Amino acid sequence: MIPEDLFYSEEHEWVRLDEDIATIGITDFAQDQLGDIVYVELPAVGDRVESGSVIGELESTKSVSDIYSPLTGEVVARNDALDGSAEVINSDPYGEGWLIKVRSLEDDPTASLIEAEAYAALTAD
Repeated sequence: MIPEDLFYSEEHEWVRLDEDIATIGITDFAQDQLGDIVYVELPAVGDRVESGSVIGELESTKSVSDIYSPLTGEVVARNDALDGSAEVINSDPYGEGWLIKVRSLEDDPTASLIEAEAYAALTAD
């Protein structure tokens, strides 16, 4: 199921906007493709992230994958709970498995993102 109230990147990140703060995570599709996630590397609070740039990585039992920032801004929170239990990303990617929160520095942070229907089409077999 793809939540309708989120925005998505073609690199399989999701974005939930609350004013100028964007919560970012990876989609259920992405976690399913990765398999069991065992480690996550995230940027620090205060780091500036650029739309489209690599901001961290996910290590699973299958591979290591880059995490891309879906927007430009400043990291205001990171999900430190993932440091000891990265597997939460597999079990709850749209909830407790969120990665970072970013204060957007863009006029329209959703301009380069797609909505749920388009993301569903992107990931359809």
